[in-house]
Amino acid sequence: MAGCSTRIENRESGIEAHSISIFFPCYNEQDNITRTVEQALAVLEKLNFDFEIIIVDDGSSDSTGQIADKIADQNSRVKIVHHQTNLGYGAALKSGFKAATKELVFYTDGDGQFDINELPPLLPLIKQHDIVSCYRLNRQDSFIRKINGWCWSKLTCLLFGIKVRDIDCAFKLYKREIFDNIELSSSGALIDAEILARAARKGCSITQKGVHHYPRAAGVQTGANLRVILRAFKELFILYNRIRKENSGTNTSGVSRASSP
Repeated sequence: MAGCSTRIENRESGIEAHSISIFFPCYNEQDNITRTVEQALAVLEKLNFDFEIIIVDDGSSDSTGQIADKIADQNSRVKIVHHQTNLGYGAALKSGFKAATKELVFYTDGDGQFDINELPPLLPLIKQHDIVSCYRLNRQDSFIRKINGWCWSKLTCLLFGIKVRDIDCAFKLYKREIFDNIELSSSGALIDAEILARAARKGCSITQKGVHHYPRAAGVQTGANLRVILRAFKELFILYNRIRKENSGTNTSGVSRASSP
């Protein structure tokens, strides 16, 4: 249970967080990022929270970086992390977690396929859990992507002994201190699976909630490349062997399985 002991104490004592970092990993989202950030500001300003918004520009080749800089110049609560080259989704998430300074950290993609208005209902859940891992309702993707996502989630849960309906849903809320106690190695599509697997091994509590998923309004979806998919499945087994070796000889009976409210 080492690694989540402070969070367990917080859950039992009813301590509430009052600050949140929200970040958006972005790659070539020039047509979406302004609207996405404006929606986030509108939601956050209604909460009695100290907050910050972080835009992670993962080496975009369009105007995403310049637009993000302009947004930050106009609002001191927005800050930017720039990758000089495209480093991959996992690297973008790691940069976001590293840049986050508040008690809670939430991320969703900068493509606008989720409604940030569905964030506030997650906050009561984080009082009793360390992670709120959402799943997509009526997922707005191709049939092939849906099948691939289902297989990915089922295999990941089987390997790591967790129960999460939608591993890669980009709508998750965490207690930030989780990332002080786990070391992430993934730079690509494996990142969500690694976070949940390592957090569960630390005894962290995971709960779930459904959120709506909307068609992409602009830009081009990435991540469906067959080579990327095959590499992710290969890296999943590498991660499984790595974590198994790291935990060999230790008692993992404290692994916390996910629950649905």
